[in-house]
This record gives sequence, C-alpha cells and structure tokens, in this order.
Amino acid sequence: MSAFDDLLAANERFSATFTDAALTGRAARELAVVTCMDSRIDPLGLFGLKAGDAKILRNAGARVTDDVLRTLVLAVYLLNVKRVLVMPHTDCGMAKATDDDVHQLAARHGVDTRSLDFHTVPDQDAALRHDLTRIRTSPFLPSDLAVGGAIYDVRTGRLTPVEM
Repeated sequence: MSAFDDLLAANERFSATFTDAALTGRAARELAVVTCMDSRIDPLGLFGLKAGDAKILRNAGARVTDDVLRTLVLAVYLLNVKRVLVMPHTDCGMAKATDDDVHQLAARHGVDTRSLDFHTVPDQDAALRHDLTRIRTSPFLPSDLAVGGAIYDVRTGRLTPVEM
C-alpha cells in the first residue's frame, strides 16, 4: 500500500462527478485570501465562496512573506484580484513558538535550520498590522488595492476585523 492510496481513491470518486472544467483560474470574486496552513480553516466555506471565486494563499502563520508578495503580484495583474484579506487565526502554533524554538527542535533531529526564517508570531496583532502595511506599501502592487485583515476564531468560526 502506498502512503497516498486513500487520496488517489478519493480523487477517483471526486473526478467521476467533476463539474468545474469551465473555470478559468481568474478570481471570480476578485479576492485573494492569505491565511494559515492550519487544517481547521476552510477559507472557501467560511466566506460562502466556491471553487473559482478566490485565490487562497496559505503558509504557516498567514505571514506576508516575499513569496506571498510575489504571488499577490501575479494574482493582481494576471488573475483579476482587486482585494486582499490577510487572515491569521486563534490558537496558532506559530504564535506558540519562536524561531529559536523551531531551530532547537530541528537540531534535536540532526537538522540545521538556522538559514531559514520561520516568521513565528510572538504578537499576532502586531504581525498582522505589519503584514497589512507590507502589502499596502509594496511598490509592486497598485495603491488602490483593497487590503484588509481579520483574525479567524477556530473555536467559533467568527472573524474579528482588524482596523488600521
């Protein structure tokens, strides 16, 4: 048995009734969401969206890294994105550790990760505000791009908007 047999079997069932072949890859709702990789977050479901409506960018901690900025540039200029929501969440593992903690954990497994920046989040509100500013002031993105932030509560499913 392969480690992925369950996924391949599920894909067989999914593809048997697949109906999204006409989607273009452009964001029908002109939206990009930057959120965490946490599996408790269903970004389409929590906004009442469907496949094709939005670009979903996920990473540990919902951080606006250089790669997220690169992807937003592509999303804006190629894929119809006109608004960006950055959405970290409560009970995030990235808010419970520091980069040094992660480096030490990896070192215990014989791996040197000191060349990596994990963008851990000691202050989630400050990190979100920093990331919103990073998007708003990027010379690569249009100045009229709508940018917002909200924290998703994994216990209630509610969003708390963050005002700048």
